[in-house]
Amino acid sequence: MSIDAEALLDELNTIDEHERIEAKQGTEAGKAVMKTVVAFANEPRLDGGHILFGVQRRDTDAGARYEVVGVPDPDKVSRDFASQCATMLNQEVRPRVSTETINGQPVVAAYVPEAQPAEKPIYLESKGLDQGAYRRIGSSDQQCSDADLQEIYQERSGGTYDASVVPDADFDDIDSEAVEDYRKTREQVNPEAEELNWNDETLLRALQCLRKDGDVLKPTVAGLLLFGTKLALRRLFPVMRIDYTRVPGREWMDDPDRRYVSSVEIRAPLLQAIRRAQSTIVDDLPKGFSLPEGSLQRTDAPLIPLRVLREAIVNAVMHRDYRKNSTIHIVRYANRIEVRNPGYSLVDPDELRAPISETRNPVIASVLHDTRFAETKGTGIEVMRENLRESGLAPPDFESDRASDHFITTFYLHHFLDTDDLDWLSRFKHLDLSEAEVRGLIHAREAGRIDNETYRELNGVETLKASQQLRRLRDADLLEQQEKGRATYYKPTKTLLGTEPTAQSTLPFDASEHQEEEVSQAEEETLHAEEEVLEAEEETLDVISEALGAPDLPDDLPREIDDLVRDVHGRRLSQPKLREAIQRLCGWQPMSMRALAALLGKRKEYLSTHVTPMVEQGELERTHPEAPRSPNQKYRTSQSE
Repeated sequence: MSIDAEALLDELNTIDEHERIEAKQGTEAGKAVMKTVVAFANEPRLDGGHILFGVQRRDTDAGARYEVVGVPDPDKVSRDFASQCATMLNQEVRPRVSTETINGQPVVAAYVPEAQPAEKPIYLESKGLDQGAYRRIGSSDQQCSDADLQEIYQERSGGTYDASVVPDADFDDIDSEAVEDYRKTREQVNPEAEELNWNDETLLRALQCLRKDGDVLKPTVAGLLLFGTKLALRRLFPVMRIDYTRVPGREWMDDPDRRYVSSVEIRAPLLQAIRRAQSTIVDDLPKGFSLPEGSLQRTDAPLIPLRVLREAIVNAVMHRDYRKNSTIHIVRYANRIEVRNPGYSLVDPDELRAPISETRNPVIASVLHDTRFAETKGTGIEVMRENLRESGLAPPDFESDRASDHFITTFYLHHFLDTDDLDWLSRFKHLDLSEAEVRGLIHAREAGRIDNETYRELNGVETLKASQQLRRLRDADLLEQQEKGRATYYKPTKTLLGTEPTAQSTLPFDASEHQEEEVSQAEEETLHAEEEVLEAEEETLDVISEALGAPDLPDDLPREIDDLVRDVHGRRLSQPKLREAIQRLCGWQPMSMRALAALLGKRKEYLSTHVTPMVEQGELERTHPEAPRSPNQKYRTSQSE
């Protein structure tokens, strides 16, 4: 089965090398490439990675570019690479290798699968386990530390870190008041829960918070974090706490005397720590008030909904990597709140909105779900988005960085404009900005960037309109476009930030929403046709641009597919009709999630809630079943269908 080498090259030129792609100029499969093979095979939950031979990186003023230089003897490179994977490692790794052509030049593309847990760690036999085992961190191959090897062996045993026994602990390190707190909280959720009748020892063993170590019962990591005494937490987990810091201004200051206004350390069993962290944030946030109809008493509420704050804190507690000697850090800036926790997301960032749940700490997660601290599995992100949308706030930002091994949730407060904000906006009165464009500019100023998806969510508009409005703001010198294709985003310009005089230019004629509504149907169709060409060059977000961007598609959509797209694009569809459309598109030819989203006018995250069950039910199949998260993953209608 061939590998889409052109797609790999496009991805290299869009976002450079990363954790799943490595570029090699080499004309032969040398020993250096085997480090990458080992790293791809070892890295937990990466699903392997791709190596592309025959491309060369060149640094230009516009950034890194990868050019095809070709492989003189692709058959030899393929044979040598497969042979080295079979003979140089402690366990044989079987890559999938194919020779492709790009611009008439031969290249060799290889997919290295992730090894099974029982086979890990993979290492170079010539160097031995201590020096020959590697992990894939970002775009680099890092030699495994003792902690890395411990994590790999933990995975191999089938257990998780939070379920492991803490040797230097005993039953006296359990706080009976924390156990009683759990009982009361659980009773509120389900008064008939059978575990309420068990004694503490039986209860904690059922929750996997106590385990036998030989003949002695000892607390697990989860047991101490959930129910440990303060002394035990400080002794055994000195940095397992939640820090809340208030920073004056919008940036972290290096000056130790002016770095923050106040800082609070929260060290307590997790159920108590979550409540205290939420209360600390709420007490520090500005309040809004309302006078409900028929009431004589006003109601105060924090500007960020309580449910959103709790969900963010619970997510950090539930998904953080407790192996890391680092705290959960909540930072309150003047314009935003950041919740930082160690440990990248185990769910692909593109699927964060889908009801998918994967956690490092299933024991802790189970207790939080039983006590209703956590939402139904996999729905927490969407709960935050919906509550912020209902409150008129910007959507949260989520940053998962595998290289730095952290996850950051950011909430913005900038919908509540003060006098300075209004003065700032008054500088652009001559542009006759629409309400949607104002929201987009405010977000870009506060967050430092904005992309099509964020603009759509802010304003409830479709992909095409968001693209049009963002480019109008770009043409007015308020936003500066960065990258191309699916990586496109926009940064605020000096004009927008106020560091340069405001040019007395005007937006294109159709800038305001009122004017857009007056465009005739014929003009609308013309605009769509023009946008298709621009999108192919810049953002690949429009329907036809997605099709033309795929090398194996014809220049024109077939009539039946064109009719289907016109019939369903952007419309509210019943589940049967939507899935029928997905089947027809994937029956025409294999489709990526991004292409399906563009053709159907739906968000990728929403479509994944239909595509994934269709795969599980045998209605669709993946083109790369061995790597569900492959960047080249596409879906086709199964042969049985």
